[in-house]
Formats: sequence, C-alpha cells, structure tokens
Amino acid sequence: MKTAEIERSRPRPRERASLGLMLIAIGVVYGDIGTSPLYVMKSILEGNGGIAAVDREFIIGAYSLIIWTVTLLTTVKYVLIAMKADNNGEGGIFSLYSLVRRYGRFLVIPAMIGGAALLADGILTPAVTVTTAIEGLRSIPAMHRLLGDGQLGVILITLCIIAVLFSAQRAGTSKIGRAFGPVMLLWFAFLGAGGLVHMLEDISVLRALNPLHAVKVLISPNNKAGFMILGSVFLATTGAEALYSDMGHVGKENIYASWPFVKICLLLNYGGQCAWILGSRGDASLAAISDMNPFFLMLPEALRPFAVLMSAAAAIIASQALITGSFTLVSEAINLDLLPHMQISYPAETKGQLYISLVNTMIWIGCSLVVIGFRTSARMEAAYGLAITVTMLMTTVLLVAYLMGRRRKRLLGTLVGLAFGSLEAVFFISSLGKFRHGGYVAACMALALFLVMVIWHRATKIEKSQSVTLEMRKYIEKLDTLRRDESIPKRTENMVFITNRSNPEYVDRDILYSILDKDPKRAEAYWFLNVSVTDKPDDASYSVETYGTNFVFFVKLSLGFKVDQRINVYLRQIVSDLLQSGEMQPQDRKHSIYGPSQVGNFKFGFIRRIISSDNDCSAMDSFILSAKYAIRSMIGSPIKWYGLETSSLIIESVPMFLPGKRAVSLRREEK
Repeated sequence: MKTAEIERSRPRPRERASLGLMLIAIGVVYGDIGTSPLYVMKSILEGNGGIAAVDREFIIGAYSLIIWTVTLLTTVKYVLIAMKADNNGEGGIFSLYSLVRRYGRFLVIPAMIGGAALLADGILTPAVTVTTAIEGLRSIPAMHRLLGDGQLGVILITLCIIAVLFSAQRAGTSKIGRAFGPVMLLWFAFLGAGGLVHMLEDISVLRALNPLHAVKVLISPNNKAGFMILGSVFLATTGAEALYSDMGHVGKENIYASWPFVKICLLLNYGGQCAWILGSRGDASLAAISDMNPFFLMLPEALRPFAVLMSAAAAIIASQALITGSFTLVSEAINLDLLPHMQISYPAETKGQLYISLVNTMIWIGCSLVVIGFRTSARMEAAYGLAITVTMLMTTVLLVAYLMGRRRKRLLGTLVGLAFGSLEAVFFISSLGKFRHGGYVAACMALALFLVMVIWHRATKIEKSQSVTLEMRKYIEKLDTLRRDESIPKRTENMVFITNRSNPEYVDRDILYSILDKDPKRAEAYWFLNVSVTDKPDDASYSVETYGTNFVFFVKLSLGFKVDQRINVYLRQIVSDLLQSGEMQPQDRKHSIYGPSQVGNFKFGFIRRIISSDNDCSAMDSFILSAKYAIRSMIGSPIKWYGLETSSLIIESVPMFLPGKRAVSLRREEK
C-alpha cells in the first residue's frame, strides 16, 4: 500500500502538545518563516525608493499589511483550516491531493503545479536566506572594511556554507537536528526582544493593528510601488506552507501551541524595524547606503556580530528544513507516479529522514547558480515569493475540493475559495511584477518540474492502459515444458525477474513473453521477485509462493529501510533455505573455485519498454512515452540500486502493446 498514494487506513491517536515536541517544532517547522525579518522590510524600502522616500503613513501601512497577511494566510488559512485536512496526521500538498483525488481527475493538475512550485522554492530559499545573512557582515565596520562594497567575498562565503550544508545531507542530520530547537528558540526570542526595544520608543506603530491602514497604503500616493508592494509583503509568509507540510513530523497540537509565540516574536521584530525606520528617516548617512538592511542596522553595533551569527544559523536551519522537505515531497510524488523512481537512502534510524542523492545534487547546483547569477540578495528577492504564491493558490484549490467533497461543507468551501483565492490571486498578480527582474527564474524552474510530472504521469497512465497481466498458474505447465526441452540450450540454473506486482497470482505479460516467446530462456528454476521497503530499520524477511512446484517461485522480499538491497546475496540464502526444506530440487554445480555446490548460477532479467513503430498511438502520446524513457535513462538504473552491477544480466526491450496498425495484405503475382 503506497502511503502517499491512498488515504491511510489506520488513524493515528490524537497527540497532546508537549514542551519537548514544541521545541522540536520551533526548530523544524518555522525556519523559513523565521528568517523573513531578514529581508521583508529591506525589500519594501527598496521598492519605494529607500529610507529617505518613506513617511509615517507608508511605514504604518506597510506594517499593517505584514500583520494581516501573516494573520490571514498563515494563522487562519494554514493553522486553523488547512491543518484540519490531514491525511492521518500527515500534511502537505500531495497528502491533501491523496484525500481529494477521487473527486475529480483534474485535481492532479493543481497538485503537480503546487508541488513543482514548492520544489522551485526549495532551490531559492537557501540562496536568499544565507546570502542575506552574510551580507549582514557589512553592518559590522571591521567586516565592511574587509569585504568592501563588492559582492565577491559575500558570494564566496555563501557558496562555501551552501556546499557544506548539502554535503552533510548524505550523513544525515539527526544529531545536528537536536540543536535546531534551542537555536531557533533563541533566535525567535532575539527577534522579539530586539523589536520590542524599538517599539517602546515609538508605540504609535501599533496603529498598524487597524486593517484600514493596510488598505489606505495600497492607494496612497506615497506608495510608489502601488499594489506591487504586496510582492514584498508576501515574503513575510513564505514559510506558511511548511507549517502544513511538516505537521506530520511534530504533530498539529504542537504547532497549535507554539505558533502564537513565533507569531508574536515575528510581529514584534517587524514593528521594531518600522519604529527604527520612523526615527531614522532624517539620517543622511543611512540614506546613502545602497543595500540598507534595517534588521541589522537597528541593533547596537556591539550586538551585530551576534546577530549575523544567529541569522546565519537560522538561515542554515531554514535551508535544512527546505532540503529535507524537498526529499519528502519527491518521495511522495514518486509514490503517486508523478516522478520517476529514484534511489532513496535513510541515513538516520527513522524512515522519516530520507536522502535522495540526485535531488540533493540538483538543488545544490541550482542554488549555487542562483547565488552566482543574481549575486545580491536584493536581486534574489525578485525571484523569491512568486513560486510560493502559486503553491498557496493550488493548495487553496485542493482545500476547497476537500471541504466541498470530503467534508460536505459546500458553504465553507465556497467561502474559503472566494476569500483566500481572491487574496492569493492579488498576491500572485503583484508578484508578477517581479517576473522580469528575476521571477522568471523561479517560473522556469517550476515549469520544468511541472513538465516532468506531466510527462511521467501521462506516460504511466498510457502504460497502465496497455499493461496486461496473466494468471500465473495457467502458465506453470508451459514453464515446465520449457525447462525440460533439451533441444533449447539452457541459459542458467536460476532465471530471476524483478516485478513491481506484489500479488503472486498474476504476472506481467512482458515477463512471460520474454521467457517463452522472445528467445526462450530455459532454466532449472524461475523466480519472480518483489522487493518492498518496510518502516522497520533492520527488517529482513521473505515469503515464498511455490504454486505446488519445485521450479517456480514468487518471492516477496521485505527489507528494512536501513538494509542494503543486494538481492543477489539474499536470493542465495533463500535458495539454501528451500533446498533444506525440500521445496526445491538440488542444482548440481560441479565447476566452481569454491568446489561443488547445490546452488546453481543466477541470471537477472530486466524488461525495458520501447515504443513499437507498428502502433496506432497518437504523435503526442508517442512523444510523451519517448520523453519518459529519456528521463528514466538519465535518472539511473535499478541494476545499481539492487547491487547487480557485477551479476549476470539479461536486458531486453519489449514493445509497448499498443493497438497495431492494420497490415497491408500482399498479393502474389504470377510469373
């Protein structure tokens, strides 16, 4: 049963909040949204001409926009509504899709769009957050003299940090992760305290609690960006999706309990930055700074080194959360047949922490290219945010389907769709203003990932529509006849085919076609092997169906996620067990450097589907299938995943069983 493909059958018991899990939640869930104060006000000021170009009305209005954006999108939509749409405790866009897929085939489209945009966001987040934190070094005079006004030093430091971060993924981050909670707790306390000090100097910023100020600033002549200011404001809630996606790791009760503390600290910091800006508007030296960041400059000079270190640590933690979240997202997409199967390893003692080498490498390369290409955090911010607005819109579509279809609450679903759909559409349109300034990068990455999902999903549906299974027991006699036919040279003692089907009563026609029709493969025993990965780290067990014979075996091999999948080694043990139990005839192997043996040679058969030229498949379907097979060839081979590189292999191409074109009847001409 694929855990991300269908709804889980067993409900989890309701978990109570605990201080320990709340601390873990603060470290795991809030990294992305917790680094937003590093660049939100900075982006708003830059979009309006700098600190000298703003007035009190603008700053109060901008702060009000931040307060109500975080409240409506994060608190109301995700914490209060979306987190109730859990799939047995799991959240995220693919888990939500698995709940509503029965209510409309078209729902796979918003799921793919949202998932692709979220993966694109995972590439941008480390680049933006780490670069912004390192640029904070310039707020320290000694470091400013060392780095200068050029960006080369910042880029090199950022690339080194990113390289270390991605290199560490292979070894696992469970031990490092234990420190995430205390570090992020200190970070949020630092945010809240730093902001509160400046808010007490100008308590008038609390007028921003009135949402009318948010509305007024959008149409104010002092707002030079107009509605496009929302593109910068939206950055304050970019981590909201993580609250929903990561609730399966820490439990929704712990997010409910910890979010008020996190939100208060965030809003205090934004308020403190606004109060500092209002008190510093007449400072000509600040107005002369080209890349001014109020987050660092509002702090006393003695505190800035600590702030830079803390912001760098928070940026790394936020990046780590996005990277591991990307692994989980890809794993769920694989189970839903939206992405190709990839080799997954589990570096920790829990299956929840996984590692996908190819995904890690691709995000690493993409992130590094973003840093090198955009150079400054200000330019990266132009690309940032556009992708996540798309994800939020698609989550809203699926959430409406959940409320109206599964919960039968049509009125609530309509209200959620109208309210949040309209709000997020406005944010999306405002973010489009960033498109030519860098947003096209996020759009292109998301589009590329979306096209891969579309190709894989459509091609898999075509294959399934043409896939034929045969009843295994009906072909036992034919296999027996083949193995006894001495006119056909014996290929091996044990002919093994790996199958995705777990039901021993059925087998793919392609496999039987390969054994009986295409170059008949005479052997003493035929093996059909299904491998599944279990939730237990060290599980290693098998079951076998013999069909009442001593030469046909269907083996279900269950391996824990920490167990190496070297199936050739396990098969030899299984053969030995069956020989001892008498369920299998001894195989006389006379010639071996190890001496005589009752276990013969093995050959492993792999079937690769190709598109037959003799079919009525449309040009588009042929292109999609060809694209899928091209993608599959680049991803890697199961031969390596199963440790069969040095084994004896038979790799065959089998044509897709598509409707054949009508053959032309030949007419014989008389001489």
